[in-house]
Amino acid sequence: MKTYSEETAQPILKKLKDWKFKNNGIEKKFIFKNFSEALGFIVQVGILAEKNNHHPELFNVYNKVDIRLSTHDASGLTDKDFDLAKAIEVL
Repeated sequence: MKTYSEETAQPILKKLKDWKFKNNGIEKKFIFKNFSEALGFIVQVGILAEKNNHHPELFNVYNKVDIRLSTHDASGLTDKDFDLAKAIEVL
């Protein structure tokens, strides 16, 4: 499975709003009006993750959700991560 470096990931990251390369993965912070909206978003991401059999790291504090995508069995960033990030952007 091909992995991306920070340099090779840049052309794809330019097409994804506010996603950043960090520690061989990509991350983004989402901010909502309240906890209920943040939790609803997490549930939607969970459904996408199950459909794609690719599970993100999710961190939630009140109205903030941080998502980190990295393909653990490839020890880095892969197309699976970019595909899930694109799907999350549509939510």
